[in-house]
Amino acid sequence: MLTDSDIERWLREDVGHHDVTNDVPGTTTGRLVAKEAGVVAGLDAATAVFEYLDCAVETPLAAGDAIDAGDEVLRVEGPAQSVLRGERVAVNITGHASGVATKTRVAVDAAASADADADTRIAGTRKTTPGLRGIEKRAVSAGGGDTHRLDLSHMVMIKDNHIAEMGLVDAVEHFGQRASFATKLDVEVETPEDAPRAAEAGADIVLLDNMTPAETERAVDFVAAAEADALTEASGGITVEDVPTYAETGVDIISMGALTHSAPTLDFSFRTG
Repeated sequence: MLTDSDIERWLREDVGHHDVTNDVPGTTTGRLVAKEAGVVAGLDAATAVFEYLDCAVETPLAAGDAIDAGDEVLRVEGPAQSVLRGERVAVNITGHASGVATKTRVAVDAAASADADADTRIAGTRKTTPGLRGIEKRAVSAGGGDTHRLDLSHMVMIKDNHIAEMGLVDAVEHFGQRASFATKLDVEVETPEDAPRAAEAGADIVLLDNMTPAETERAVDFVAAAEADALTEASGGITVEDVPTYAETGVDIISMGALTHSAPTLDFSFRTG
């Protein structure tokens, strides 16, 4: 998913038209070092940046590995000018991706601690940074989360506007007929009472939108009692702090835009020589 044009765009954005300080002769070695604990991600992108600049790269860790402050996550060797040119892009990408992975891991652990038997999945959403969706989605996966749909074509989501125009049952039938047999239908409902209706109409997943934990639990119970086989998904402004309470409802999936749009950057430094 990462192309040369992506890397060129990142480098142009950082270097600009003329960087005097980048004019350094000789060769050098650089090390990307964590300044705080977390979960590392984005190393594939950082490696691609340096390899594009004809540098040799070693990464002793894999995406999803836990790291501590002081851990070296990447080592690069090459022309000093190239190493320095890729430095900031590599740090920014790794820091951002690792922040997403770390926040995801915290959410996954919170769900497991709330109800180890429930196996509630934590999933990302399409609330990603334009141009960085691939990086962020892989970071969610590195943190132990589910990437949900990567784009609009990966799943049919029937939302409130569709239902307002067509009605719940008719909307499920309409879009279900147009979707591939391999494509799942995710139907958004706003009340617990509508959850079993969506399941019985043919939804593969019933999205419980902006419901409280108490409402979510009622909806989960309604779907379980319905004559249908559908997963339940809680979504809508859920934070990491909310995860245990929602996991205790028995919901199958907790989808969180906050994993990508509100993850803090994990701090790294780049040291040469």
